Parts: sequence; C-alpha cells; structure tokens
Amino acid sequence: MRALQLAEQALAAARGEDAEVVVQSEVSAFARFAASVVHQPTLIENDVVQLRLARDGRVGGAMTNRTGREALEELAARAREAVASAPADADFPGFAPPAEAPDVGGYDEETAGLSPEAGAWLAAAAIEAAQPFSLYGYFTSGLTELAVAASTGLALCHRATDAEVLALAADESASGYADRAASAVARIDPAAAAREAADKAAATRGGVQIEPGPYRAVLEPYAFAELLEYFALDSLSGLGLLDESSYFVGRLGERVFDPKISIADDALDAAGLPKAFDFEGVPKQRVELVTEGVARGVVWDRTTAARAKDGTTSTGHALEARYRRWGPQALALSVASGEAGSMDALCELVGEGIYVTRVHYLSVVSPREGIVTGMTRDGTFRIRDGRRAEPLVNLRFTVSVPDVLAEVPGLTRKRSLVSRAQWYDERFAFGYTVPGIATARFSITGNGSAPGL
Repeated sequence: MRALQLAEQALAAARGEDAEVVVQSEVSAFARFAASVVHQPTLIENDVVQLRLARDGRVGGAMTNRTGREALEELAARAREAVASAPADADFPGFAPPAEAPDVGGYDEETAGLSPEAGAWLAAAAIEAAQPFSLYGYFTSGLTELAVAASTGLALCHRATDAEVLALAADESASGYADRAASAVARIDPAAAAREAADKAAATRGGVQIEPGPYRAVLEPYAFAELLEYFALDSLSGLGLLDESSYFVGRLGERVFDPKISIADDALDAAGLPKAFDFEGVPKQRVELVTEGVARGVVWDRTTAARAKDGTTSTGHALEARYRRWGPQALALSVASGEAGSMDALCELVGEGIYVTRVHYLSVVSPREGIVTGMTRDGTFRIRDGRRAEPLVNLRFTVSVPDVLAEVPGLTRKRSLVSRAQWYDERFAFGYTVPGIATARFSITGNGSAPGL
C-alpha cells in the first residue's frame, strides 16, 4: 500500500532516531451544489506525512505533503530541529509497540473507482429529486489510506472508502434536511435523501413561536447524533475523566440514564465507517460506555492511559498528534435501538411536545454537567395528540444531556449512520449509528428565525 511505503521511507530518513510516522493518503471528489447548481467540483489526490521524533524525554515533529526523497530528508531535518528545541514531556508514553490490526473491512471497489463524473451524476439525481425546492449540499466519495510506522517495529495500514450526500432543500420560507453516509456508494441513495429533505421543507412553511420551557420531545437521528457529539467531547473521554470535566467523574458504575440507553464506541462495526487502529497505531477496541443506563467507561489513548496510573491501557482512540491536546475521542458512537417502529410511533409516545429534525450552532456550557446550548433548524414541529402538527420557528435550547437521557419513552428500531465528518484538513470519515429518540425533557429557552434561507 502506498501510504505504508511512504511511512517506511520517512522512517528511514530519520536514520535510527526514536521515531513515528503517520501517513494519510486520499483520492477524493466533491460535487457541491447551491441553488440546485453544481459548483466548485473538486478532485483531491494528496499524501500527508507526519514525522515525530523522541529524544531524552522531548518530542518534536514536522509534516509535509511533498513525498520525494529530498522532501522526506528535509522533513526529517525539520523534525530534528523541532525535537532539539522542544520542552521535556513528562506524559509522553513512548511510541506504540508492534501490533496486529483487526480486519474490519470498510473498503469497497466500486466506491474506490467512482469517477468525478459519476459523482456529479449522483449530485444531479439529488437535485432533480428535490424539485420544486432549490437544493444545497454536496455529494462526495473518497478512498483513503492510513499508515502508522515506528522505530519500535510498528507497521500498520488500513485502506477505506466512504461516500456521503448532504441535502438541504430550501427557499425563502422553508427548509428541510437529510443526509446519507456509508463505506459503499451502493448503500446510499442521493435522490431519496433529497426527497426526504424536500418533503420536510414543504411542511415547514409558516412556522409559529412557542413559549419557552421544558417540553417532551422527539429527536431525529440527525439531532440526537450532534447532541451526543458535544456531550462526548469531555464526558466520554479519558482526558475529561482525569481533568474532572467529564459528567462521568464519580459516576462510573452508577445508573446515569434511562435503562433503555446503551452506548458503545464501535469502530469495528462493518456497517459503519470502520477503522482498524488509531493515529498512534493502537488497534481499535469496542468500548462499552453506558450499559442499560449505567456508566461503564470512557475511551483512552496512550498518553491519558499512562496518566491514569492504574493499569489503564489505550482503547485505540488517539487523534492526530496536532489535535491530541483534546484528548481521546469517541468517533464511532453506537446507540442501541429500541422498539418503536417509526418516528411517528415516537410522537405517539410523547403525546404533546416538539419534534426536532436537526440542531446546529451548538456549544458546551458546562462539560461537567453535560449542559449544551444551540438551536433547532430545518424541520421543527409541534406534536399534538401524538402526531406531528404545525411547523415551528427555529428554537433556542439549553439542555442537560443527562436530563434528556434520564427519561426516555422510546427509541426507534431502525438506526441511522449519521456522518459527523466536517471535511476539513485531511479526509477522515466518521459517524454515529443512532436511533430516533423520544425524551421527557428538552428545555426551550427562546424563539429564533423562521425556516428558510
């Protein structure tokens, strides 16, 4: 594999230093569209090489996307300069030892060979299906390789494919949202996503305001996944546990959520966007985070596991070196399904309340208490007599995620893979597999703008 070959060449350029190389290679295409017109078509072929050296307790590194012999020699020289001037790092656990990565799949030949022209046709199919609404969003697909090699003898490489369509159907007074993601393009239907977005948009015209206060609510998988992401940043991370910014501090082994809630991080699941190992070269593990409402654990990387000093080991959740200050992260959350046959069935369980398609502009108010604030968008409705009723304006909310999960009338049997990738920097596809959820408490703090552009 090309990425592993580059990693070994960069390791050779380090000439016997204590070293680690991470290589990310990608071939990807984007067909973005706005107002139903494809624009900014993008084809990327790129290799990024990151080299870190360790010397006398200091760690320094450099990166490049030039891959010739001279470029790799220059990379090694810059890494030597960096390590020579770096401060000592008492928490550095050393580079990872040799390991064998699990066979998780995640590679699809059709997706790997998908041409930019084929991607543009799939985008066009979505645009056609959204009429009479204008469609905004993108279709993207990519082939990536991640390789990690170290002077310890570690040498791993994982090849993966992914495809995603994001569809926002809108005009001046309406908006609806849907997306689809998978490791194989055959498993997503851009036209179906666009129709879902358009149907939702058609129901959002004339949104009305409601009084602030706590409401029973139904959250679609899109909204549930994003809310979980912001809760997970601290509360499901080993760094959050060590720094006492996690909601789980002092609560491991206790019931913290409704017994219907079970959450794992499972990058080994071939139905998701699987990963074999993390950016330190540690094989991925399935981690049970919450079992039937009881807090069971968090995810770890090598640095936080060493800091724990209680025999804790990495679960394979290290980010890239430049983002590692955020701590290990759960990037493959999987929430167990429930018994409700549809989102309509969840509305029946709620009776009176609100229905939320999507949330955005989220920020964490208090990580220790799991409090998150944000706004609903692209499909917010009132629930009356167990049915989705009149449209609402976008609503401001501030919720305690533990309160949202404390009393859960139901979850759908069907789960959706919701992409959480933002497509910045090097391509790294990830997402959460979650059901729709009904909650007894979702606190609305105010009214925002009406749906639409």
